[in-house]
Amino acid sequence: MAKNPSDRLLADLHQVVTDAESLLRATSDQTSATASELRARVQATLDRAKGSLGDFQSAAIDRAKAAGKATDEYVHTNPWESIGVAAGVGLLLGLLISRR
Repeated sequence: MAKNPSDRLLADLHQVVTDAESLLRATSDQTSATASELRARVQATLDRAKGSLGDFQSAAIDRAKAAGKATDEYVHTNPWESIGVAAGVGLLLGLLISRR
């Protein structure tokens, strides 16, 4: 299961696209002009959505890699500060958990 909101959103959008494609395949035997026109418009919209999802996913991956690299550089540059921050966060979490 996706852990953060943008991962869940991306997974939900992928599911919507998949469901819409299934719906288009299921209604492919409809031969009226209106159904054909609607199917063509929906297919074009789905194609654009797939492209946008791919771009969003690539951008999210790039941002995550950049954040990881920046964090790695900071920790290597400031090891004692990083240890202090980690200890402080651990202490706060321990206090919060022990109060429950």
